[in-house]
Amino acid sequence: MAAPKSTNVADIIVESLWNAGVRLVFGIPGAKIDSIFEKLLDHPQIRLIVCRHEQNAAFMAAAVGRLTGRPGVCIATSGPGATNLATGLATATTEGDPVVALIGSVPRLQSLKHTHQSLRAIDVLGPVSKSAVDILVEDQVAEVMLDAFRTAEIYPQGSTVISLPMDLSKLESRIPAFSPDAFIAPSYGLAAQSSLQQACQLLRAAKFPVLFLGMRSADPTTVHIIRNFLRKHPMPVVETFQAAGAISKDLLHLFFGRIGLFRNQPGDKLLAKSDLVLTVGYDSYEYDANQWNPSAKLDIVHIDYKECDYGFYYKPKVELPGSIPENFKQLTDQVTLTSFPEDSETCQTLHKEFSTLKNISTFQEHGLVHPLHFIAVLQKHVSEETRVISDIGTVYIWLMRHFFSYQPRHFLSSNGQQTLGVGLPWAIAASLVQDPPCSQKVISLSGDGGFMFSSQELSTAVQQGCNITHFIWNDGKYNMVEFQEELKYGRSAGVDLGGVDFVKFAESFNAKGFRVSDSAELEQVMQQALDYQGVSIVDVQIDYSHNRELAGNLIPEEYD
Repeated sequence: MAAPKSTNVADIIVESLWNAGVRLVFGIPGAKIDSIFEKLLDHPQIRLIVCRHEQNAAFMAAAVGRLTGRPGVCIATSGPGATNLATGLATATTEGDPVVALIGSVPRLQSLKHTHQSLRAIDVLGPVSKSAVDILVEDQVAEVMLDAFRTAEIYPQGSTVISLPMDLSKLESRIPAFSPDAFIAPSYGLAAQSSLQQACQLLRAAKFPVLFLGMRSADPTTVHIIRNFLRKHPMPVVETFQAAGAISKDLLHLFFGRIGLFRNQPGDKLLAKSDLVLTVGYDSYEYDANQWNPSAKLDIVHIDYKECDYGFYYKPKVELPGSIPENFKQLTDQVTLTSFPEDSETCQTLHKEFSTLKNISTFQEHGLVHPLHFIAVLQKHVSEETRVISDIGTVYIWLMRHFFSYQPRHFLSSNGQQTLGVGLPWAIAASLVQDPPCSQKVISLSGDGGFMFSSQELSTAVQQGCNITHFIWNDGKYNMVEFQEELKYGRSAGVDLGGVDFVKFAESFNAKGFRVSDSAELEQVMQQALDYQGVSIVDVQIDYSHNRELAGNLIPEEYD
């Protein structure tokens, strides 16, 4: 029998990327990983995106994972190159975004020595990822690559890390890259029939069931099936921030808004009055159960790819682990609702309250731009197909409560870690995954503080030909911290920023800069910025004088 043909390790890695469906790789080169960059240079169909910071490369890879459902890929060199990935990988793992990170390391002979960029990077990145593996011998490469992709894609999705010693990339292996079908993660099936029957019985008996959609309910396939369920079995619905876009316009009469952070929304009141909550793809990272179920009295049906994190405030009557779409198909066919809570006085009162919030527009003829005025104008200028991305900060609270999206994965935010700086990198990735790339406008928003966390990627956006308009809500503060400090202490500390002319900043990167200094300018300037083909920045002087209302009017315990 002929000996297996040997293949260069770096070639196996690149072929594995291609077979895994990777078409974009984000990273920064360095001596310990440059062999992979050199191979990628010759690949005709994998696009290498050189970033300005490894953290942002991880953010971009995570956005690819969230938007496509398949792992995004980032790549960094040893030492600080690897450790700079940590925040991006932690965010991806927490928020369920599949990512594979490739990092370089020193030659194996030097791995235990105090040598240049010697660092136990796997020990650093292991706690923030689903798996972190050192490749020790050349014949492991193909299998480690395969396992990293499968692990990242299996629910709960998240990040994985592969460390490649510098000397290994020059060697050859007898085990080739696995074929594309091997990289397809296994499918999930139905929950136990006894559990499905029990869930149906609970639904039939419920007088006020509520559907609570979480982050793992937001992929297009699952959303389609949930919408069909609601058309056949109408019941009130709430979303977490990461489930934004799950409810379509024709189902708005069942929608009571998004919930999270502060228990003061109509959807929170809805849950408090429910006698059965169906959580779908919910993760406690999104909104702690002790906040939305403080009495620990709610009856819950848990529907997810995995078993629940059982606790005092989250103790389901029944769990349906397995394929969310398949289990929902079964519920759609088997259940018969005996009550229609949307017709109740409670639902009508709460929906009226929610509709009032939805239709608020605080227009000021002159002066700073009120957040609700901005959101009302933006809503008019975007289609259902426009992707809108919110960075973290006060901007994200206003948007999550008042901006409406009707398509899954079209309105994105970081919720589990609330990571500052994701806005622009995610927008870049959203632009690049389009077919053809950069063909449609992407909108991103941040505060002035959050923008500066990743503003160097303006250079990447311009270089790659992205079509992005990024709005900065500028008040010269870390405002999300400021208003919460003031609520706790009566004053704020460590929040003052300012000192940046964002119009000139944009122009220095060959982007287009705009400014809204007065609310009377908003409509015209927004239209100009959105019409601009390329990368533009809009500095919006924002009115945050009503921010305390975001955390006010918490629902009292006696409401439950």
